[in-house]
Amino acid sequence: MIIICWLAGTLGIHRMMMGYSNWWLMLLTAGGCGIWTLIDLINIITGKMGMEDGRPLEG
Repeated sequence: MIIICWLAGTLGIHRMMMGYSNWWLMLLTAGGCGIWTLIDLINIITGKMGMEDGRPLEG
């Protein structure tokens, strides 16, 4: 998920794959001009952001 967020984070693809329903906001705003993408990337790396249903990211 780190790689997907790094490469296509501004499109919100990582949020769509994780089950979040607000992924389209990132698509419309280009990831909040990159700021939301950077925040998501840091949260994924540190383990603070998991799947929408509460499961942790594994792998």
